[in-house]
Amino acid sequence: MKINVLFASCIVALTSFSAAAQQQRQQQGSLAIIDTVALPILAETPSFYNHNYVFKARLDSIQKMVPLSYNEHVQKYIDIYSGRKDMMGKMLGLSEYYFPVFEKALKNYNIPEEIKYLPIIESSMNAHAVSRVGATGLWQFMFATAKDYGLNMDNFVDERKDPIQASYAAAAYFRDAYQELGDWLLAIAAYNCGMGNVKRAIIKADSHDFWEIRPYLPLETRNYVPAFIAAIYVMNYSGKHQIKSQQSAFVKYTDTIHVNRFVSLPQLATALSIEEDALCSLNPSYKKKIVNGTELEPKRIIIPKVNMAQFAEIYEVLNNTELDVNQQVFLASNDDRRKLKKKIAPKPAAAISYHKVTPGQTLSAIADKYHVEVQDIKVWNSLKSSSIVPGQKLKIHNPETAKRKLSAIKG
Repeated sequence: MKINVLFASCIVALTSFSAAAQQQRQQQGSLAIIDTVALPILAETPSFYNHNYVFKARLDSIQKMVPLSYNEHVQKYIDIYSGRKDMMGKMLGLSEYYFPVFEKALKNYNIPEEIKYLPIIESSMNAHAVSRVGATGLWQFMFATAKDYGLNMDNFVDERKDPIQASYAAAAYFRDAYQELGDWLLAIAAYNCGMGNVKRAIIKADSHDFWEIRPYLPLETRNYVPAFIAAIYVMNYSGKHQIKSQQSAFVKYTDTIHVNRFVSLPQLATALSIEEDALCSLNPSYKKKIVNGTELEPKRIIIPKVNMAQFAEIYEVLNNTELDVNQQVFLASNDDRRKLKKKIAPKPAAAISYHKVTPGQTLSAIADKYHVEVQDIKVWNSLKSSSIVPGQKLKIHNPETAKRKLSAIKG
């Protein structure tokens, strides 16, 4: 069987394609469990003694559609990222390959170009990044959200790792989130913690301003948006912080071919006279290093730009090499690692417990520890303000018990 091989020039600057954005990391309205691979978590209230107007002016100069606010939370992450010179140097190098891919997908959905910086804080632009709860790829898609946005996972491929496919999915998510929330910072927050959490925070704060609803969001999300703004700043003003771009392992100029049969990436690498790992890094979604193209569903392969002298060997691999492999495709089941934990029956939690305040603790930190809201703690303990003192005992209601009681009352 012969196939037609279509070569399409593709000037890319890092490691690959575009994909679909992540809807809520869980269902709307459900409690989101957040686990961003590359995001440092900070104390809730960083000290802020010196408002740096230079940083503010620089952020103002690069602001386009997404508001790039400057405050103590953003400054803290600027300090962190500007200090990680090796890491950010690598991000600059990878951006030369990946950003054109991200930009094309975002432009297709009329999404602000600034969203292209999110994979820096999501995955450090690593297509193989997997969080402890199973979020995967450059854009850190959970399994269910990936399926909702058209990404395929089976025994041969995980399209969450495909830079092109995943970027288009991410762009589609942001289209939906912005239509729902009407604000780009809120849409970014929803990408991290889910639409339901953002909507609840909006109701509690009676505001649609991210900085006003921030105290009512999960801890990681409170840090997520400031980290995003700081990453944009450092990527644009790297030279002001002695950060130098590091050359990535990805080739700059590539071709795209589509195949309608099974093709071995190692065999193709030999024909191309490149390292197997180099070709696989350009095509990270193929689990078995086998491209499972068919007549009904041709598959894409990204290869370094070739010359005519290599064409005969490449043609042989693509057209005349038979693979001894079971070609049956099995859809992947949900790999959400939280599902596995549910198989172990947890011990029933007490309806009410008591927390003894330790020096330096805040209501916000205590609320995060018990997965409840600050306002709930204030109500349970008849607190008129957020002031607490070491040694004070606070009554904490178990969230599930409270939820069951509320359901019983409504029923």
